[in-house]
Amino acid sequence: MSDPLIPVRILDRLRQRLELAFGGGAGEVLAVQAPGRTELAGNHTDHEGGQVIAAAVNRHVYGLARPNRLGQIRLESEGYAPVAIDCDDLGRRTSEEGTTAALVRGLAAAVGDAAGGARRGFDLAVVSEVPAGSGLSSSAAFELAVAQAMNLLWAGGAIHPLRLARLAQQAENRYFGKPCGMMDQAAIACGGIVRMDFNDPRSPQVERLSCDFSHLGYTLCLVAVGADHAANTSDYAAVPAEMQAVARELGRTRLRDVDEDEVLGALPELRRRLGDRAALRSLHYFREERLVERRVEALRTGDMDAFLAGERLSGASSAMYLQNVSVPGASSQPAMVALAVAQELLGGRGAARIHGGGFGGTIQAFVPSGEAEAFCRRMDAALGRPGAAALYQIEQEGASAQWL
Repeated sequence: MSDPLIPVRILDRLRQRLELAFGGGAGEVLAVQAPGRTELAGNHTDHEGGQVIAAAVNRHVYGLARPNRLGQIRLESEGYAPVAIDCDDLGRRTSEEGTTAALVRGLAAAVGDAAGGARRGFDLAVVSEVPAGSGLSSSAAFELAVAQAMNLLWAGGAIHPLRLARLAQQAENRYFGKPCGMMDQAAIACGGIVRMDFNDPRSPQVERLSCDFSHLGYTLCLVAVGADHAANTSDYAAVPAEMQAVARELGRTRLRDVDEDEVLGALPELRRRLGDRAALRSLHYFREERLVERRVEALRTGDMDAFLAGERLSGASSAMYLQNVSVPGASSQPAMVALAVAQELLGGRGAARIHGGGFGGTIQAFVPSGEAEAFCRRMDAALGRPGAAALYQIEQEGASAQWL
């Protein structure tokens, strides 16, 4: 029997990997899948308690799992070193930070506690179609795939998707050592298009939005621009640091709790004390919050023209005020070049903006569907990177697991 969660071609690969890595054991096998995600709106607003729109996309992490009697979680992931974690040894290890083992150990600790401490060993083979470093949150998709396997094995699938997202975020924060928010995990856990309000970051408000871009005549395209995220860690970190510095000058800890008029009234002093870039980034936050609200309403009503107008304004704000498209002083500006090419090719017919954290990585474009394939070819040619541009669809199902 083939599993509807996993295409047959992937299922056959996984069966082979599971058997080669762990032997042909007996017993039930479960299948897991978790989609990648794209940010549609809310560029650098979530860490300030703001709103975002995110969506699951049709690139997945897939896995097959089988219980074992070893008291271990053994993982074989295509392209990565094997991992083996003892279910009775789940303490945080600083030496593991930044590794797959850290994520698996952290997930076992968090999901196992949520399941009432009922942990049993299992073997898991994983393959991924989510391009690493593409801005589609391949790490969060991996986390949710593993978490859903644990959820089904240890809790019968009873842990709510948003709670699983929170547990995955905890594992990434505490064990992996990355202070990420919850947007990626929540979007992947829920599936479809979701608006998230992070006023309470521990329990964000989530609203499912129903919109079919293809029905409205547009196709989502993501273009990998060839930049290395690792080289820009300090630039990423400076964005929330500078926004929160503005908030602290006004007696708060985040911009969600500051009124824009307060920033405007204190602008001369803020510029003097913190510099123009911090002031501009705080103004971007308020602008982007309004633009998220406009795009939420556009998606609710199916007004694609209004959505695209919001995307264009958001992209301009990210480039000019947030300044997360290129690194100051750097001669290499691949994301800015990609945006310039995309906007030239679109000629005002769609929209293009920096995607996710920025400083390279990926740009996002909404392209008239009849032009989408030609757009990808021309982007690849202009960037000299075959396969850089790819077309995506919204994936309606979030991370899930089921017995075969």
